[in-house]
Amino acid sequence: MATTPVPGGQVGRSLPRLEARDKVTGRAEYAHTMRLPGMLYGKIFRSTVPHGRLIGIDTAAARAMPGVHGVYAGEDVRKVIPDPYYGPAFHDQPILALDKVRFVGEPVAVVVASDPHVAEEAVALIAATYEELPAVFDEVAAMSPAVLVHDELKPAGTFADLKHLKGRKNTNVARDFHLRLGDVDKAFAEAAAVFEHEFRTQKVLHVPLEPFAAIADASDNRLTVYSGTQGPSFVRSELARLLGWPENRVRVKVPCLGGGFGAKLYIKLEALAAALSMLARRPVKLALSMEEQFYMITRHPTTCRIKSGVDKNGRVIARKCEVFWNGGAYADIGPRVTQKSGFTAPGPYDIANVAIDSYALYTNLTPAGALRGFGVPQLVFAYESHTDMVARALKIDPVKFRRDNLLRAGRPQATGTVLKDAATDAVLDRLAQCIDWGKPFDRGSGPIRRGRGLALGIKAVISPTTSVAAINVAADGSCTLYCGTVDMGQGSDTAMAQIAGEVLNIAAQDIAVTPRDTDITPYDMGTLGSRSLFHMGHAVRLAALDAKEKLAAMAREVGEPDGSNTPVAELFRKKYGMQAGNVIGAGTYKPDYTPPDSKSGQTPNVTPFWMVAGTAVEVEVDCETGHVRIVKLVNVADCGRAINPRIVETQLSGGSLMQLGFTMFEKMNIEGGQVTNASLADYKIPGMLDVPATIENVTVENRQENGPFGAKGVGEVATFGVSPAIANAIEDAVGVRVTVLPLNPEAVLRALRVKAGSPLDSE
Repeated sequence: MATTPVPGGQVGRSLPRLEARDKVTGRAEYAHTMRLPGMLYGKIFRSTVPHGRLIGIDTAAARAMPGVHGVYAGEDVRKVIPDPYYGPAFHDQPILALDKVRFVGEPVAVVVASDPHVAEEAVALIAATYEELPAVFDEVAAMSPAVLVHDELKPAGTFADLKHLKGRKNTNVARDFHLRLGDVDKAFAEAAAVFEHEFRTQKVLHVPLEPFAAIADASDNRLTVYSGTQGPSFVRSELARLLGWPENRVRVKVPCLGGGFGAKLYIKLEALAAALSMLARRPVKLALSMEEQFYMITRHPTTCRIKSGVDKNGRVIARKCEVFWNGGAYADIGPRVTQKSGFTAPGPYDIANVAIDSYALYTNLTPAGALRGFGVPQLVFAYESHTDMVARALKIDPVKFRRDNLLRAGRPQATGTVLKDAATDAVLDRLAQCIDWGKPFDRGSGPIRRGRGLALGIKAVISPTTSVAAINVAADGSCTLYCGTVDMGQGSDTAMAQIAGEVLNIAAQDIAVTPRDTDITPYDMGTLGSRSLFHMGHAVRLAALDAKEKLAAMAREVGEPDGSNTPVAELFRKKYGMQAGNVIGAGTYKPDYTPPDSKSGQTPNVTPFWMVAGTAVEVEVDCETGHVRIVKLVNVADCGRAINPRIVETQLSGGSLMQLGFTMFEKMNIEGGQVTNASLADYKIPGMLDVPATIENVTVENRQENGPFGAKGVGEVATFGVSPAIANAIEDAVGVRVTVLPLNPEAVLRALRVKAGSPLDSE
């Protein structure tokens, strides 16, 4: 029997995460540590050239090694999957390389053995021959068709706005999105001042501490996959498509995830594991090393050119942006990033004349995809650095300049969609308050100088997407929740239990949340883009209401019209004469959406909700070394209504620290297409000594009227403003502007030397 609900309801409680005990005691199971009876291990042989025709593969020595079960290449995969190309936006990525390789690290062959160490040794015995081809690595250079990564575009058919690209040739542009509002040229001609800047962001990695892993177990008419995936429903449907099977022959089970951040979305290792299991006729496990993560998926490097026209009163009257997204060798979800985030390039500002051109580019690098923010952090670095630079050039206080130009609730964003329930003004005001903006402070002396900066960002949740949930109320009154949203550490299981408990008047900790299993848990588009709390939260709420209505009907049937005063178990006993039966509630949620006009990008309904957040920092800059220390970091977010305030706080601090790494030092160093720092010894992520001395996480309560109990997602928002806030604070401290990430000591010191008229050597 369920325990008595906590007075005051479930929503708004800082309930500890439901899975916390299993994780801290080591009982939680992860794909990386799973084993099946008779399981074989696969290790991948990878390309050593960034672009080339695959002439031949010599696997004889590897096959002859004792303990090796088999060695498989692309043509072997075709024996079980005749058309072995996959991808959420384009069917452009082969399960194993066929005919060509397009980036260093691309999977070419796999050794399968009974021992992973044997498989790894055998991989070293494989040799491949290539006819090397010219390669392109820079996103702007890729706009020229001098080097073509793909012969033609192959849209997957999933997204309507990509279908017109089918068969397009002689281009590296996988998606071009254009947004037009007003008359930009006329506004620039009338502007009192025009400012133009270029910003670049680097290639960085998700670095989940559990690397990618998948196990496939294929039989004659059934495939079961165990995977650390953020989107089991998509993995099932994509595997079924590849195999030509109905979805009910494919089962995807998800154990715990040791982090994801967008890396573990869509197909990653699952299709390869499935093909290997079908070829070997045994369960096969693929588990990557930390180094191999550098050859799976990354964040998009970007070049953003932004131009603004300002009138004599300091109002921005025109903005033009060109954004080039470096998508790497395969599109993954990059074309959606290009459009879905591209239209926010004008920033959280009310600008009457806007022109946005956003391009997804193929290059010969590791593919890029979703990474916590879906492209928005790269854009915010550009437009909020630009905003400060314009304000300072005009000698206007940067906060006043933002406030004067702010896009407020009730006004249309550049797409034409009205900004609703988005507290841009409250977030900006709270940022300024938390950092004591406008008040004097110690700016340092000697080589150590101090400065402050802030930045504000906006994001639209990805649309259209669908979520389905089910709730089972058993005859003893206990409750089980079934939903496809994957909890990868963000606390979604706990939040969903709180939403269900709020409706059913059951303590959230007494609701069992079933592990993700596509044979059991219903469809969800995926755990991405801060959509889960809003979309799945609605589906869970609707499922709980459905169950509640059915319980009320049961109460009326057994002569208890006021069922709220009768224990649920008693209702079942009266109906069935014993402890028997159950009630199933179901809920489906899919918000309305209007696709943007193909030419203007205009739409009255581009998103069901807007995310708004900002960051303020105080920094110390050592003018002799270029070292920057973050003294204080403040995150302020509009989270609607917090379902679980403590989880919201940890989401904000976690997101900001992740972005701090991307801002200050993280970068994949690439020479000739080869990653030269593919290890955690050389690719540095934030450690304890990098954590700011003071971190404050502040939420602005601003009810999301169309959200479940007034809530909306918050998982990405703390990444928005970190990079530009720090760049702005550095300029405030020492008067130099760095427009390329990361803002490491070398970059800052170079800028200081240039300012002093003594630039460092080009090396």
